Amino acid sequence: MHIEHIAGDKMYIDYAGEKLHIVNKETGEITDVEVFVSVLGASQLTYIEAALSQSKEDFITCCEHALAYYGGVPMAIVPDNLKSAVTKSSLYEPTLNQAFENFALHYSTTILPTRSYKPKDKALVEGAVKIAYRRIYSVLDKKVFHTLEELNQAIREIVELHNNTRLTGRPYGRRVLFEEIERSALHPLPSLPYEFKRQQYATVAVNGHVCLKEDKHYYSVPHEYIGKKVKVMYTSTHVEIFYNYVSLTVHSRDRKLYGYTTNPDHLASTHRYLAEWNPGRFIKWAESIDESVKTFIVRLMESKTHPEQSYKACQGVLGFERKVGRERLINACKRAIEYENYSYHAIKSILENKYDMLTYAELPAEIPPHENIRGENYYQ
Repeated sequence: MHIEHIAGDKMYIDYAGEKLHIVNKETGEITDVEVFVSVLGASQLTYIEAALSQSKEDFITCCEHALAYYGGVPMAIVPDNLKSAVTKSSLYEPTLNQAFENFALHYSTTILPTRSYKPKDKALVEGAVKIAYRRIYSVLDKKVFHTLEELNQAIREIVELHNNTRLTGRPYGRRVLFEEIERSALHPLPSLPYEFKRQQYATVAVNGHVCLKEDKHYYSVPHEYIGKKVKVMYTSTHVEIFYNYVSLTVHSRDRKLYGYTTNPDHLASTHRYLAEWNPGRFIKWAESIDESVKTFIVRLMESKTHPEQSYKACQGVLGFERKVGRERLINACKRAIEYENYSYHAIKSILENKYDMLTYAELPAEIPPHENIRGENYYQ
């Protein structure tokens, strides 16, 4: 039967059966991508986007992009009975996915799933999918795209051309019809976009971090909560950590495998001090004493396979300033540089024997006599 669509009433959404694909520029690996299609009922203005999957997160993101493209919100959204939208299908009262229901509440709209196996309930979007095969797939199949962004840019250009093409037997296209009858009928978009949130529970490790299992990435928590069980709420861009419904911290999401995102203020004093150990810190400390001390510290680090091997030695050398004074440490470093002996024990020996306070003439030229030293006559 003919259905008269009311302006601003419904947005129909679906996925195309056939997939497009992108090609990894370095490896040549081909990745299939889903194609999301939405159509407004009265004007038939169409929005199409490629996504990596039909997961809840990608599905809701596509719906959000569609509403942003239309610049408003219809009274209802009509999806198929796909799992990203409907948890349990029913002829009379289908159960919506909680995340999709939260999305609808955020945009003050209603979800009206179609009946199972009844494609005529969403004939407009079914028709839009067929048009996509003719007008989009036929063009894009001849091209190679290396990223999702490149593919979606090409899709947007073709969709815009499609929306500006005249409807069959009419002197106007979908875009013109939308501007005349439907844009003003849509409800305004909320001031903030909807953010899809996931959650998990985790125990704060002894190093003051919790692991976001999906990314295998670690985020810091104030050290007072070590050993506590916390709730991690995360979106595509941020990670927020709660304890007893109180927000402890917010981090930008980082997907680096086994990486650490650390706020220095979260660390216990001992951990914070160790976390600040790096070559630059010791070089800057040495430079504040004297240029010769800086030279000694740099060469001490260079003598090790890895800079971290020298951190404790550097700390020990620079700590002598507090024990013996700046002037003696400077002279000791100068003498060690002359000996080309770059170690903590070299500085310690020079200071203990007070070689830094002796002139070259006063320095022992020979090994001092000792009862355990045999002497050169023993070998004759």
